[in-house]
Amino acid sequence: MADNIETSFQAAIDAGKINGAVICATDAEGRFVYDSALGERTLLSGEKQPQRLDDVLYLASATKLLASIAALQCVDDGLLTLTGDLSSVAPEFAGKQVITGFADDGETPLLEPAVRPITLEMLLTHTSGFNYDFIDPQVGKWQQKFNPVEGKRRPVEEAFSHPLGFQPGTSWMYGTGLDWAGRIVERVTGRTLGEYMQQRIFDPLGITDAQFYPVTREDLRARLVDLNPQDPDHLGLAVLGGHGDSNKRSRGDFGGHGLFMPGEDYVKVLRSLLANDGKLLKPATVDDMFQNHLGPEATAGHQAALVSPMGVFFRTGVDLEIKAGYGLGGLLTLEDVDGWYGERTLTWGGGLTLAWFIDRKNNLCGVGAVQATLPVDGGVVADLKHTFRHDIYSKYAAWKEKQ
Repeated sequence: MADNIETSFQAAIDAGKINGAVICATDAEGRFVYDSALGERTLLSGEKQPQRLDDVLYLASATKLLASIAALQCVDDGLLTLTGDLSSVAPEFAGKQVITGFADDGETPLLEPAVRPITLEMLLTHTSGFNYDFIDPQVGKWQQKFNPVEGKRRPVEEAFSHPLGFQPGTSWMYGTGLDWAGRIVERVTGRTLGEYMQQRIFDPLGITDAQFYPVTREDLRARLVDLNPQDPDHLGLAVLGGHGDSNKRSRGDFGGHGLFMPGEDYVKVLRSLLANDGKLLKPATVDDMFQNHLGPEATAGHQAALVSPMGVFFRTGVDLEIKAGYGLGGLLTLEDVDGWYGERTLTWGGGLTLAWFIDRKNNLCGVGAVQATLPVDGGVVADLKHTFRHDIYSKYAAWKEKQ
């Protein structure tokens, strides 16, 4: 594939691999702005319309950054601490056990008590042991045996009641920590996560078009990319590679995956953090987001995850040779990459198709949302996200030369 956004994305559209894309990037001052809506979307009726910057996207795991901000606001407000025991707010944590395997009969789980309390920092950095059941085989087997889905929509407490995959703080694995963090925000504020985010994140940034699944506002439904003949229930099937189980199984606002909003609004959140403008968090709290929060044991687990078969998803486009840790909200690069991410760039994504980054050293942030066709060609989508992440730096460099 060609290495610039316009050519690469148009080639993928022409080949029928994607329907389009929404790409938004900016510097902290809003002087450099790259906004592009490519291709078209299909309405539920079958009618096609040009892709627009205000089309409402399924964020999938890009929701996690917003849940992290909400939780850190509760720290700023004195409602929570980053490193304190959460069991007074989440009594479910008090008796948590860790699954170490199954007995010889293959049916009886081997469990041991957690030896230390779960903290908010652990939830935000995936070091709590709350691993996704589709990633951790032992947790998955426990879920299948003792907590099967059976087509039910369940709140966080019921959906993720499984044992921990490792002792809290001793390793790293992608999981449901941000769903729990979102629920804890609800408990200490007395508001739903959606209500809280609207008041404390979206309103300060002038964002009016965000809603958790299911999207019921008719003005937003009319702009939903993931409401089309291939996805009539707007589950985000294309974003998730053809599966929509996460939304089908969720009841309530899930901080790990459930939010829909336009890309042009999501970049406002990224820019606020890039500028550290005080609209969302205390400046020192934003600084802390861009620090590596993994201790030695968790670092070893993180490195093991990065080189595992699933590691390509956990690296979010960052090469294995590049030193990386984990901040409060995403993967954190720990060294400069020539012509690309600066040291302490925070980055993550959503499903197979969405990528975001905040590079404070080079003063650039962006979100790229590929609108894939079904069945999703994962290789093509990965290449396009790579093109977005790198070509936006080329465009930024070219812009700076003209200033």
